[in-house]
Amino acid sequence: MKHLIKIALLLVLTFTIGCNTSGTSNLFNGENLDGWEIYGTEKWYVEDGLLIAESGPDEEYGYLATKDNYKNFELNLEFLQEANGNSGVFFRSGLDGTKISGWQVEVAPQDLHTGGIYESYGRGWLVKPDPEKEEVLNFGDWNKMKIRVVGDNVTTWLNGEKMVEFTDEKIGDANGKIALQIHDGGGIKVYWRNIEINEILE
Repeated sequence: MKHLIKIALLLVLTFTIGCNTSGTSNLFNGENLDGWEIYGTEKWYVEDGLLIAESGPDEEYGYLATKDNYKNFELNLEFLQEANGNSGVFFRSGLDGTKISGWQVEVAPQDLHTGGIYESYGRGWLVKPDPEKEEVLNFGDWNKMKIRVVGDNVTTWLNGEKMVEFTDEKIGDANGKIALQIHDGGGIKVYWRNIEINEILE
């Protein structure tokens, strides 16, 4: 009897978890930029199944944003930085040209706080990884990043290491796009692949 109760509870738990997510879907199809919009004059293109971000002649900020908004989700992706590699992943963001509102999970060279959370045109740095975690980044090689945003809580991981966790009412009130960034200054090239999202339903 106890065995049957345990099985029943496990089935209920599995069903409940399944109902709370929409299932994993690919934001990048490996072929083109369908589902995305370019903001600015910097370069975004697909080559050999990879999404590539590269500084253009203007050497300004540039963004590639989803057409859809995403409120609560778990986002998994991989990136490889070449040259400067200063970039980021924005969430719950809005864009007016290349002026962006919202929050960025930093993607940057060594010791520049990859995995930390920055608020553009607002409070600036909200939380940075502990200094010893700066070594988690594999600059010049592929890195796996996970970003979980639920309500007013944001948690980031880099290569399986939890980088930061931050709770903020302003974030909780927002909704918007996911956007990849090219920092200004020129000389930046970042490769992206396996961009997958699992929406979390309330």
